[in-house]
Amino acid sequence: TGGHLITPLPGATDMKPGSASKPFFGVVPEIVDASTGEVLEGECEGALVITRPWPAQMRTVYGDHKRFKDTYFSQYPGTYFTGDGARRDADGYYWITGRIDDVLNVSGHRLGTAEIESALVLHDKVAEAAVVGYPHEITGQGIYAYVTPMAGIEPTDELKAELIKLVREEIGPIAKINIIQWAPGLPKTRSGKIMRRILRKVACNETDALGDTSTLADPSVVDDLVENRANK
Repeated sequence: TGGHLITPLPGATDMKPGSASKPFFGVVPEIVDASTGEVLEGECEGALVITRPWPAQMRTVYGDHKRFKDTYFSQYPGTYFTGDGARRDADGYYWITGRIDDVLNVSGHRLGTAEIESALVLHDKVAEAAVVGYPHEITGQGIYAYVTPMAGIEPTDELKAELIKLVREEIGPIAKINIIQWAPGLPKTRSGKIMRRILRKVACNETDALGDTSTLADPSVVDDLVENRANK
């Protein structure tokens, strides 16, 4: 995006925990209904779009302008689609809830995987966590969590119960984790980005279609995830 779009101004903007704050000068964001594209007013949650050009906006993808248009301007015509989910409070403050493709639909409730992950790592025995969805016959999507315990911590059923309870307390009853898989490591690129595509494939038992894993820092992590897959 070429610069900060939603950011507090040092010494001038009151801050709220977890909030990206308010739009920067020249930036006009809106939140739209992720299904219909309808612009939502006031306090709301949905997909984050930008309705007007802003300073430093990218103008194309080199050698592939069609891809640029299809990626950023086709989802909600007339707006720039950020790919992020967001919520806005009554004071106009924005929270980024995660990538739209990382939003789960559990019994009609939209839950950002980032919210659940943040709740999991609040536990002092958890080093890191990653959450994906998988098909669930009752709720539509189930919540599948990969959890890496702190060094020296024994993964137990008691710890699983504590984590499930913690997430429900932090987010609400709808955020009930269905499956927790202990993961000594998560599949990451050399730059540290978690390859969620692989995690989704493992959770959905599509382990024969993992795709290219050559960019992973440690491909052996995938073998462990497949071997110890919890959704069997």
